[in-house]
Formats: sequence, structure tokens, C-alpha cells
Amino acid sequence: MMKTTNRTQDTTDRKQRKKPAGPAFKKVCNFCKKEQEIDYKNLELMSNYVSSKGKIVSRRISGNCAKHQRKVAREIKRARFLALLPYVGN
Repeated sequence: MMKTTNRTQDTTDRKQRKKPAGPAFKKVCNFCKKEQEIDYKNLELMSNYVSSKGKIVSRRISGNCAKHQRKVAREIKRARFLALLPYVGN
């Protein structure tokens, strides 16, 4: 015997699917809109992009574009090398 499916049941299943998690809007890069300088000596700014465990915050979370995320990562690494920022969190 073949199992028959109801067409209306298929359409309701599609409607009940979960939407992808995350924001419904696209984040705008803070450095692109403000044209702010990225510098390893600006510890207030650099500490915003380091987690409590000492990890560099990802692009997806910080909202930076790829170009500025690379610059932020480079400057954080410089600040760590000069002992301005810790390698590990508290």
C-alpha cells in the first residue's frame, strides 16, 4: 500500500520551520561609518574587541567588516606583545 499525503499538511509543515537564529538586520561596521582610527595605543577601543577570556571577538559578533576586523586583530596582537593587553582574561 502506498501512503498518501495531504497537500495542505505539507504547506503547514513548511510554515512551522524555524527561522535562522541571529539578527534580522545586517550590522554596519563601526569603523566604516565613523572613520575611526584603529590604534594599539587606544586601549579603551581595543578592550571592546577582546572577550573576558582574552579571545579576540569574531567578526560575526563585533559587526566589523573583514578589512577592519583584520586591522583590529593586528592591533590587539601588537598591544599584547607590548604588554598593554593581556593574552588571557582575568
